[in-house]
This record gives sequence, structure tokens and C-alpha cells, in this order.
Amino acid sequence: MHTPTHIPVLLDDCVDALAPALSATGAVMVDGTLGLGGHSEAVLERFPDVTVVGIDRDDTALAHATQRLARFDGRFIPVHATYDEIQRALRVVKRDSANGILLDLGVSSMQIDDADRGFAYSQDAPLDMRMDQSTGITAADIISSYGERQLARIFRIYGEEKLAGRYARAIVAARSDAPIDRSANLVAILNDATPYALKNAGHPAKRVFQALRIEVNGELDILRNAIDNALAALAPGGRLVVLAYHSLEDRIVKSAFVSATTSKAPHGLPVVPAELKAGYRLVFPGARTASEAEIAANSRATSVKFRAIERLAVAA
Repeated sequence: MHTPTHIPVLLDDCVDALAPALSATGAVMVDGTLGLGGHSEAVLERFPDVTVVGIDRDDTALAHATQRLARFDGRFIPVHATYDEIQRALRVVKRDSANGILLDLGVSSMQIDDADRGFAYSQDAPLDMRMDQSTGITAADIISSYGERQLARIFRIYGEEKLAGRYARAIVAARSDAPIDRSANLVAILNDATPYALKNAGHPAKRVFQALRIEVNGELDILRNAIDNALAALAPGGRLVVLAYHSLEDRIVKSAFVSATTSKAPHGLPVVPAELKAGYRLVFPGARTASEAEIAANSRATSVKFRAIERLAVAA
């Protein structure tokens, strides 16, 4: 099996952020969004005592990564699951906590590059967009069955698309003449529905395709569960690293991190009981972004927001 080429985003930054937690004897890291295994490979190379549990809902990605990491002699354990199923994945290695957890969010390079998956608006393909092609509805199902208001809602909320209502009306009108089951059909409809004055303000399909992908895969609901489950699964001193690529993802991550690092005690309480103290601390303030050099070498890093959090030794 030929493994597609892949450049992991912020590879050194991620591994460096996880390093203090992964230096523990017999450490376990969960790579919740395995993809082609680039981040996991770097961890396995740098830390010869670490076991990596790699989660992916995409069977094809899981197969490629398993082949790539086979040389690590049993220190890599693949698990077919969504990345909020962290505790189930840990049970495979008979652990109830992880020293490190990595979540590299969004669609993978392999999924975008595989034209037949329908993720890319620049290539004609069936409107599928499922990360796990063994289950669930497709983007074509959504386009054919959702009402105008439903379509407008997901375009507006998940795509942050200002022309959401206009695009939804155009889709509903077009599908009464013929099914919209290929990306080229949808792109043509969106192009025709875009006012001339806005045609140079970015590709009209970009936000709609993002919204459809999020809806098909339930990405934001899974992300909310995943952050909560990851924080709960960290061992004392363990670290969670998250790479987000659009504001919807990063907003969820930021909110969860703020909540986890904020004391629950009333303001001004002279002595704070242990159970009300914050159980986590930020590894560094705010979110970091990629350097200009990395963006030049890897365009996928353009919009990345990198955050990291650590569970305190005595967590609430």
C-alpha cells in the first residue's frame, strides 16, 4: 500500500508541548485524529518508551498509518473510532488515563486529496464527505432532503456564510429539476447564485462545503464531547494539545480550556477548598499560530490555532 505524502502541521511545536508529559516511564499518548500518522511517528521516534493509541474514524487513513508505523514493534495501537471515544481506546491498552492527548482537527490532507471523497470543491466527485464511509448520511443526502431553512441554517452557522439564505434557495430550486449529487453540480449552482460584485471575494463554495462536511460528520458535537473526555482522561501532569483550523472549532476549544483553568470558588473567598480550585493550567497563554516559513512550506498551516493544557498534579 502506497502511503500518500503528508506534512504534519506544527510538528515540532506539538511534540515539544507534549514532551514533559511523555517523559514519564511507560507513558501513553492518544492521537485522537491519527490521519496518516505524522505526529504519532515523531512521538514514537523521540520517546522510545511511549505507546501511542491512534484513533481514526476513516478506515483508509487507519490502514495507511498502521503500515507507516508498523516498524515500532507493538508500540502503536490503531483503533477505529471517533475521537471522542478516548476512554474506549484507552481500554484497548488496559489504561484508564493518558499522559498525552493530541487532537489535530478538521479534514485530513488525504481526504481532501482523494477526489472521490467529495471534500474538495475544486474537483468533480460524488458529494459524499463522510470521514467514515461505512456509515452515516452523505452531503448529497443533505442537499436532496433538507428544507430551505435547514440548509440556510447550517450554511450560516457551520460555514459562517453571509449568503446562506440565497444559496439555500438556489439549491432547492435547482434540485426540483435534477438531483444534485456531484460537487461540480453544486459549485455551478453556487456560482450562479453569487452576485457579480462578490465573485472575487473568495470561492463561493468554500464555506458551503465546510458547512456540509461539518453537518455530515457531526464534527462540532463530537469535538465538544472529545474535549471534555480528553480533559477527564488526562493523568495528573498529562497534557492535551489541540490544533484547530477555523473559528468554530477554536471557540469550542478556547471555552473549554478557560472553564477548566478557572477556579470555581466565589470571588474573595479567603481559603479556597481543594475541590473548587482549577484542576488544569494553560501550557502557554492563548493560541499560537504557524510561522511564515511553515505556512510557505505547508499551506494547511495558514489558519491553525494551537492550544495546550496540562492537568495539575492534584486535580480537582
